[in-house]
Parts: sequence; C-alpha cells; structure tokens
Amino acid sequence: MLRTRIITALLLLVALLGAVFYLPPAGWLLLCCAVCGAAAWEWGGLTGIGGVPRVVLAVLLALAGLVVGGGVGLGGEVASTPYPLLALYALSGAFWLVVVPLWLRRKWRVSGLPAAVAIGVIVLLPPALALAHLRQFGPWVLLAALAICWVADIAAYFSGRAFGRRKLAPAISPGKSWEGVYGAVAGVLVYGALANWLLFAPAFSPLGALLFVLALTGITAVSVMGDLFESLLKRQAGIKDSGTLLPGHGGILDRIDSLTSTLPLVGLAALWFAR
Repeated sequence: MLRTRIITALLLLVALLGAVFYLPPAGWLLLCCAVCGAAAWEWGGLTGIGGVPRVVLAVLLALAGLVVGGGVGLGGEVASTPYPLLALYALSGAFWLVVVPLWLRRKWRVSGLPAAVAIGVIVLLPPALALAHLRQFGPWVLLAALAICWVADIAAYFSGRAFGRRKLAPAISPGKSWEGVYGAVAGVLVYGALANWLLFAPAFSPLGALLFVLALTGITAVSVMGDLFESLLKRQAGIKDSGTLLPGHGGILDRIDSLTSTLPLVGLAALWFAR
C-alpha cells in the first residue's frame, strides 16, 4: 500500500507540474473543470445522489466551470471580468467561515437532492475557478498557494504523531489532534515567511507582519475545517474514501478536501491585491 501510495503521489506531482508550467491557459481551465466534474461525481456518492442525477451533476459542474471561467477570462492571460469570481469566492468564504463550524459542531447531514446540489456547487465550483485564476499570477504563485495545504497536512501528521494527546474531533476524525493543528500552523508560518520572501521580497511593517501571520493562521484553520468536513460526510455515508480513482489515495475529494476551503479565500486575497 505504501509503495502504491508513493508511486501515485509522484505521478500526480509530475502531471501537476507539467500541466501548471506547460498547458496554455485554456487547456489549464479545461483541466480544472475536468477535476471539478470528477470531484462532483464523488460528491454525489457522498451525499446519496445516484444514477442519472449523479452523472448530470458531474457534467453540469464541469460545464459551469467552463462557462463561468471562460466568461470572466480565465481561458486567457488575465481575468477580464473578475466580479463573478468575487461573488463566488465570497459565497464560498461565508460557507466555510460561518456555516461549516456550525455544521461540524451539530453534525448536520446533507438531506435531499436540492441541498446536495446547492452545497456541491458552493464546495466545488469556486475552488476550481480559483485554481484557474491563481495560475494567471504565475505558476509559482499557484504552487505556493497549493503548498499551504500540503505543508499544513504534512506538519499536522508528524506533529500529531509525535505529540498528539488531545483529540480535535474524535467523533469525526479520531486521528486528528490539537497538537497536530498547532504543528500545522507553525509549519505554514515558517513556509509562508520563506515563500513570501522568495516570491515577493516584501518589506513588512509590524502591522503588516501581524496581518500576514493572522491570515496564514486563518487559512490553516480553514484547511483543517475542509478536511474535517469531508471526513464527516464520509463517516455519515459509511465509506472510507470518496472514490477509487487514485490508487493508494482514494478519490479526488480525498486529495483536495483542504483545497476546497482554502483556494477561494486565496482567490479573494488575489483579487484584493490585484486591484
């Protein structure tokens, strides 16, 4: 299993780097929307959507990404009409910052087709568009944004294994601990300072440094919520993985759960700084 997991991870990394650096903008947008459609298929399985409606959901979300992304200019070098992105990112941010903490506390279930579709759109469409959008700022900026979640996951895993004592959410994900969260925050802060210095070489004021630390801490917390949210849905559905597309890793949602919550917030920040 470990060998399969490592091989799959290496293949995914090579494919990602090749796509990020060499696909034209339209091709990258198409790939992002294809991933969105595949994730929507798995979302249907998590929320009890089966048969034809599940296929329709996957196809429609992929098409929605293409229509919205193409309409705002994500198939080119610059987003020409960013206001729809602003609305979608803000909707996603409100969902993750306001709704999901209550959802995790009360352990709500996705009930009924309309709710499953509406929540699926909020969870999956904004991060797919953010993935296409952030690449317009440069491949390294996109990879730096993605690496926030990767660093958080790795730091949480090792710090949790080494120091984990207090369970974070035992009824949802028994393996996660508060010590793992603290390790994730520390890892992301170190990574963020290094990445920011290498990419932008900023001169921070004390207030700017404080805001930077608060922003990275907040993004790390939201990435943890994205992970817990999918874990809750899987536990409620009685399954271990969201799918079987990625040998050794489960499904696409298993790999992008943290990204679904963080990428729209990074996209909002990108729109703010690009004004």
